[in-house]
Amino acid sequence: MDSVTPLAVGPGLARPHRWLCAHPRALDTLVALGVLALILIGAVAGPRMRHQPLGPFFVLLAVLAAASLVLRRDLPRGVLAFTVALTLTELVTNDVGPPRTSIVFGVVVALYTVAARTDRPTTWRVGAVTAVLLTGAGMLFALNPWYSQENWGLFAWTGLAAAAGDAVRSRRAYIAAIEERAVRAERTREEEARRRVAEERLRIARELHDVVAHHIALVNVQAGVASHVMDNRPDQAKEALAHVRQASRSALEELRATVGLLRQYGDPAAPTEPAPGIAVLDQLVDGFVRAGMRVRVRAEPPERLGPLPGSVDLTAYRVVQEALTNVHKHAGPGATAEIRIARVADALEVTVEDDGAGTRTEGPEKAPDGADGSGEPRADGTEPGGGHGLLGMRERVTALRGSCEAGPLPEGGFRVRVRLPLQPRRGGES
Repeated sequence: MDSVTPLAVGPGLARPHRWLCAHPRALDTLVALGVLALILIGAVAGPRMRHQPLGPFFVLLAVLAAASLVLRRDLPRGVLAFTVALTLTELVTNDVGPPRTSIVFGVVVALYTVAARTDRPTTWRVGAVTAVLLTGAGMLFALNPWYSQENWGLFAWTGLAAAAGDAVRSRRAYIAAIEERAVRAERTREEEARRRVAEERLRIARELHDVVAHHIALVNVQAGVASHVMDNRPDQAKEALAHVRQASRSALEELRATVGLLRQYGDPAAPTEPAPGIAVLDQLVDGFVRAGMRVRVRAEPPERLGPLPGSVDLTAYRVVQEALTNVHKHAGPGATAEIRIARVADALEVTVEDDGAGTRTEGPEKAPDGADGSGEPRADGTEPGGGHGLLGMRERVTALRGSCEAGPLPEGGFRVRVRLPLQPRRGGES
């Protein structure tokens, strides 16, 4: 009636259904013709109307009431008022017999349209006023008794129209709400998927940076040493090349383990070796010592540190690895670094300091990767050299709700201090 209700239609009606939805004015014209036919048939089909011929005035009223329904979408309340006025005219002016109340079908369609396009309180107020007005006029001015079935028919038809319009409006609102929730849920799923992909890419990028920056820095230094002493001290050059080979092998192994994270779940070729942690810190330090750097480690015994969550253990290892790599790159292989690892209350504190007294091999002094002279990362986390070391370190620590401080020391050198909470994140450790 109003707009084509989204009901299931058969295959043969699908094409007309789509056409009517695309041409609402044509649908309203068909509705108007149907209402005119109902008014005229109802005016002569009653047992007491057979001997009462149709007058031209009633036909005019019926045509006007039906024609006005073509505009019901544009002027719903105006069309309702117009059809009510035509119905009242028939009830009040008919003086030759019982009123032809079939003209109320125009009011029924108009009232349904108003009810389907407005809220429930307005629907019941308009419906009550319409029903009382038409029923009261029939009881007061019609020639038939006040309790006649025609009068009660007016009341029933107007009430039915208001109820049907309100039901259709509620159903449309329910369907719209379901569709909106479905669209919102789909959008949320897509955003969550994009966020997870971005987080995973960032995590893999951090892992690759930690592996490549550490080992390639050692390879670079040892290759430089081998090139420098190749002619005069071939034994020392061979030892440096052996260190290059060992560092490159370690880099390949860690790269293989990191790239294995991209494999699908259940892949038998996926890596099963545990991630590095504080337990293998001596191997990390030994690589830098062989490169000529002096490293002092002051760590509490394992029983004092206690069992560490896997994410905290890995982050602490990566922080030390990145800090030593920066010392080696920017302070030089002859610098002295000190590592302190301690458990403070419910957190693990990792501190790496250097004296800045090494022999630099990279020209003028630069701030560690991802920091300026104040130790704060730039807006994009990089410096002119393109490093992302401190940025990745801060991201790792922030993911565990920890704190990271990095900056130059007043007496020279650089310090990195990280505090990692030992309590797992709410909802489980990630």
